[in-house]
Amino acid sequence: MTYIDGFVLAVPTAHRDTFRKHAEMAAPVFKEHGALQVVECWGDDVPDGKLTSFPMAVQKKDDETVVFSWIVWPSRQARDEGMKKVMADPRAQPEINPIPFDGKRMIFGGFEVLVEA
Repeated sequence: MTYIDGFVLAVPTAHRDTFRKHAEMAAPVFKEHGALQVVECWGDDVPDGKLTSFPMAVQKKDDETVVFSWIVWPSRQARDEGMKKVMADPRAQPEINPIPFDGKRMIFGGFEVLVEA
């Protein structure tokens, strides 16, 4: 079974194109280092919650949009090895590909796939 890295973050709405360029530059780096697929989704129907929600989780501001992303890896081992290589890759460094969002409010984690249909 594959392994998934998942991410939820808030991006300034005015920086949508900047975020797209950032993601388009980063995706090939992840794939070169073992990722099978990189998916970046711009929030379109992401309601505020009363108890919990994506916007609340990332402390979304009024001028921001929630982004939901995931990276598919062949395995946890491939992810661990690949992610080390991505983090060391010069193309993934902030001075080359600046991050257009507040990384402190990003939620992320690795997940074992239980069902794939």
